[in-house]
Amino acid sequence: MIIDCHGHYTTAPKALEDWRRRQIDHLNSPQLGPKVAELKISDDELRETIEGNQLRLMRARGSDLTVFSPRASFMAHHIGDFNTSATWAGICNELCHRVARLFPDHFIGAAMLPQSPGVDPRTTIAELERCVRDYGFVAINLNPDPSGGHWKEPPLTDRWWYPVYEKMVEYGVPAMIHVSTSCNACFHTTGAHYLNADTTAFMQCLSGDLFKDFPELKFVIPHGGGAVPYHWGRFRGLAQELKKPLLHDHLLNNIVFDTCVYHQPGIDLLTRVIPVDNIVFASEMIGAVRGIDPDTGHYYDDTRRYIEAAAIDPVQRHKIFEANARRVYPRLDAALKARGL
Repeated sequence: MIIDCHGHYTTAPKALEDWRRRQIDHLNSPQLGPKVAELKISDDELRETIEGNQLRLMRARGSDLTVFSPRASFMAHHIGDFNTSATWAGICNELCHRVARLFPDHFIGAAMLPQSPGVDPRTTIAELERCVRDYGFVAINLNPDPSGGHWKEPPLTDRWWYPVYEKMVEYGVPAMIHVSTSCNACFHTTGAHYLNADTTAFMQCLSGDLFKDFPELKFVIPHGGGAVPYHWGRFRGLAQELKKPLLHDHLLNNIVFDTCVYHQPGIDLLTRVIPVDNIVFASEMIGAVRGIDPDTGHYYDDTRRYIEAAAIDPVQRHKIFEANARRVYPRLDAALKARGL
């Protein structure tokens, strides 16, 4: 089985975007804004958006199951207040749940949290619980920068975040550390902000001792870890200067990286530098990079090709494609075993 740990509903019906635009237009007069019940999207519309897009590509490229969450750039936690985010997260999570219900063999949900700048993370727990308990979601997306590129929240190692971590450990769900839209003109959303955040999250974890308090906590750092694999020597040296344990002991029991790198040399570097036990397969297909690589004639986000071509053995390849995901996402593993898989 090939499990894609990084999928977003980037092809949702236009009605969703229209509803969101109306919500934003009425931030100062929410009583005049759209009601949740006004958003009408049929199952047939959902099927059309999935069958002609993500599912078509999954079949063509040979992946089996996608961990599916709301569109990352649409999370936009910096817009409005907590109530704005709570309503929007509830809508987006429900749509992903409906997709997973319509295509249970191919999609399983991961929750967007209703984060809002400066708001206590405890306020997000009710949505986390709802998505795990009622929808059967197996993971969450956690935004370390709800301010949208201005980094106003405490580091991920700060006790500010602990209530969310406690709930994650209780439920056995990992967090993909994933920022959203950048509203800072210095940082392009997908070309800079995402990769900066991946690198920043890793360094925050390196600088602290979070996993001493939460030895069972699991983070997935996407996009190949940003700059981390390329600068592994730098991070090893910084850990040494900070009197931290070796990175393998300090972080790699709790952090894994995905394969959304989009070229063969990048995957080759990732698999040479990072232990294979710490790599999970992912594509983020129909996401930030949708074009065809003129050097290969294949889509950049057809990431299975890179794993197949990497200089690793079949056992290592199986770990990346399936075994590591089952370990990092225990609820996913349980759901698959319940189906006899």
